[in-house]
Amino acid sequence: MAQQTTRSSDHFQLVISHCKEYGFVFGSSDIYDGLSAVYDYGPNGVLLKNALRNYWWKDMVQRHDNIVGLDAAIFMHPKTWKASGHVDAFNDPLIDNKDSKKRYRADVLVEEYIAKIEGKIQKDVDKAKKRFGDAFDEAQFRATNGNTLRRAKEIEDVTQRLKDALEQEDLGHFTALINDLGLSCPVSGSKNWTEVRRFNLMFHTQLGNISGEESKLYLRPETAQGIFVNFLNTINSTRQKIPFGIAQTGKAFRNEIVARQFIFRMREFEQMEMQFFVPPGSSPEHYAFWKEERLKWHHRLGLGEDNYRFHDHIKTAHYADAALDIEFRFPFGFKELEGIHSRTDFDLKQHEALSGKKLQVFDPVSNSHFTPNVIETSIGLDRLFLAVMCASLKEEILDSGQPRRVLSLPPALAPNHLAILPLVKKDGLPEIAKKIFQEAQLDVMCQYDDKDSIGKRYRRQDALGSPYCLTIDHDSLQDNQVTLRERDSMQQERVPIAEALDRVQKTTSLRSLYQ
Repeated sequence: MAQQTTRSSDHFQLVISHCKEYGFVFGSSDIYDGLSAVYDYGPNGVLLKNALRNYWWKDMVQRHDNIVGLDAAIFMHPKTWKASGHVDAFNDPLIDNKDSKKRYRADVLVEEYIAKIEGKIQKDVDKAKKRFGDAFDEAQFRATNGNTLRRAKEIEDVTQRLKDALEQEDLGHFTALINDLGLSCPVSGSKNWTEVRRFNLMFHTQLGNISGEESKLYLRPETAQGIFVNFLNTINSTRQKIPFGIAQTGKAFRNEIVARQFIFRMREFEQMEMQFFVPPGSSPEHYAFWKEERLKWHHRLGLGEDNYRFHDHIKTAHYADAALDIEFRFPFGFKELEGIHSRTDFDLKQHEALSGKKLQVFDPVSNSHFTPNVIETSIGLDRLFLAVMCASLKEEILDSGQPRRVLSLPPALAPNHLAILPLVKKDGLPEIAKKIFQEAQLDVMCQYDDKDSIGKRYRRQDALGSPYCLTIDHDSLQDNQVTLRERDSMQQERVPIAEALDRVQKTTSLRSLYQ
């Protein structure tokens, strides 16, 4: 029986090193010392990333008869970003520390301060829970404990000041808030700050060989606008009726000054978004539906339901009347994983006004045209990848005292579902193993491995996240059976080859996530 070691503060560094060592994520242009906040996905990383994307696509498009797919171009007419508000309003409040020369997002500094207070409250709760055991009433403790109430009041006050600064877009208010809270630079420890300033996040390039405003193009900062400008094309070609959705995955680009925490915040990243078009007045019910539907999707991954929480936005974006995040507990705290937004009819009306094209649908009941409202679900594929890696990577101590590193990925999403291992590289065992490999690779992702001892090969497959290993030994020559080893339990069972392959196929099917 394996005993999992306690997650330590350096768990995140373990995830980062594991990603490189086992071919999940590499620094971009690594031989040239890399490019800041840009990463490449290695042989195993691209398989996991594709599996996550496929899980989202099948759930969103294949399982809903009123959601269709799209793949819009990265380059779009520059008026697109004027209509969406990105040219004028897509910027972050940034502040510099004069001693460390490091730049930070002002709102993130304040949010991290709030998170630290929340951590202190949780620490007090955990201590009390340990002290009182089953008799502990957490709700009563939070409602009566002096320290907890004082800290909760501080969170409320700071949150309100942050909300005021965001809603009023008052940079001076931001600067005063940071100074009043006595926030210090994480690098230098000093409180020697500049004033808060605005910084636009869009990358721009030019069309053709002539530079100038008339030829300026932007790398899209989000994929949603490609859906909105294709609204009429899609509804006319698919004959969908409201309510219906358009789903899309693809790259987006943001000139993040404060890009950090590995692949959590990057300058080039991939989004998986769905825009759901609904009749005016029906947004609240659809917003509530997609909020719960998306959380169910995350829970099916089996990463622990207590690792997720809803977080309402302190300030909604200029296009939204309601917004929340599904946050995940990363090693560095709860952070945004997916956003659910009620975008009103802002986007379609903006594009209608600037393009001169009517972006409406006809309602035969009222005999009139209307502009649909939009509910958006938007998840970062790279952040989802990181969440899965952080939650799945474990270090254990076996009964023998030996350490084991295991990547307990959901079997359906593992880069390789099955490792086929001949016990030795002779006596006809490799020939049987390769025949099984050729038969299995049409149904599941397989890996053939005949290097090192069988024990070392098991450990490597554990670290890669392969849910099953199939070992061919000398008895297999006579009885046509193999040893099937399960990753998490390490249990081994002698079974016929056909039964082993059938079991692997069923267990690693996407259907297994819905059972």
